[in-house]
Amino acid sequence: MASGLIEGPDGLLLVQNRRKNGSHDWSTPGGVIEVEQGESVVDGLTREVFEETGITVDGWEGPVYEVEVDASGLGWRLKVEVHRAVTFAGDLVLEDLDGIVVDARFIPCLECVPLLRQGGGQWLWEPLTAWIDERWESGRAYRYRVDGADRASMSVVRL
Repeated sequence: MASGLIEGPDGLLLVQNRRKNGSHDWSTPGGVIEVEQGESVVDGLTREVFEETGITVDGWEGPVYEVEVDASGLGWRLKVEVHRAVTFAGDLVLEDLDGIVVDARFIPCLECVPLLRQGGGQWLWEPLTAWIDERWESGRAYRYRVDGADRASMSVVRL
């Protein structure tokens, strides 16, 4: 998976996602990269951002950071490369064919973290909060373990 940091004059681009259980949460745009079809991380990220938001990214730097989450009790593992858009163009257009993205907007950075914490996992908001505070360019890695067999009982440990 890959995710993009796209910052414009009005803030950081976030998308609101509708989950299978009907809940909603916010994240940076991105998604599954089709490596089996020979898609590179950057090409897949560019495709995902365009599909979710209508924004075309012409240049990326990074990965700025990577996130790995092991949630074996819940039956999943996650590995995400997060890149920063250097140049982009276009207007926000919501036409997500998967029906997951229900909103997209540039949000002032100081307002992003509370939104991300409302429904997103620690593995989403913690690295992004650190990046917003420090603005490093590359090389950080975040690793987490999720214990528990369901969302109600799960706990997150940063490794």
